[in-house]
Amino acid sequence: MSKDPQASNDRTPLTEQQIRNCTIGELQPLSKRILIVDYDPRWPELFQREADRIRAALGPRAVRIEHTGSTSVPGLAAKPIIDIVLVVADAADEDDYAPPLQAAGYALRIREADWYEHRMFKGPDTDINLHVFSTGCEEIDRMLLFRDWLRSNAADRDLYARTKLALAQNEWKYVQNYADAKTAIIDEIIGRARCARK
Repeated sequence: MSKDPQASNDRTPLTEQQIRNCTIGELQPLSKRILIVDYDPRWPELFQREADRIRAALGPRAVRIEHTGSTSVPGLAAKPIIDIVLVVADAADEDDYAPPLQAAGYALRIREADWYEHRMFKGPDTDINLHVFSTGCEEIDRMLLFRDWLRSNAADRDLYARTKLALAQNEWKYVQNYADAKTAIIDEIIGRARCARK
């Protein structure tokens, strides 16, 4: 999450009030430390099951569905939560896609109108974060570049794993605080990926 859509490489940590403002329903403080587990080879299967369910619910309104986040990188330790990017024509037009997703059991938990019109749903059974963005959103490319780079670069994959494991030892009030703490290393790695792509 970020305050300014133009500042994707200069995000500042969200305040508790900002987290509260974009959360749908009750804001849930963490009751324990962030759990990081070894890579689970079942994660791609769980992603595929969710992708099939999302496609069945949305049909052609699902422009693109991608497995992102740490669970999409073989060998990378991760929180056991499947991150999925769903691309729709217009993420701000919730009436177009939210009702069929909700009918399929997905619950809207985050609405960030000031950050790429990002929406985030939780899944009906598997622990997922379903991130919804509009076609052409630059954050999609950034997330996929990060994923693809970690899949192909063992040194940065290991660096990211060490950083996450170290941060997970801290106590965080909200999971967003942990996510914000990873911003600097993510930006550093994405910088290398962008340079290598040129």
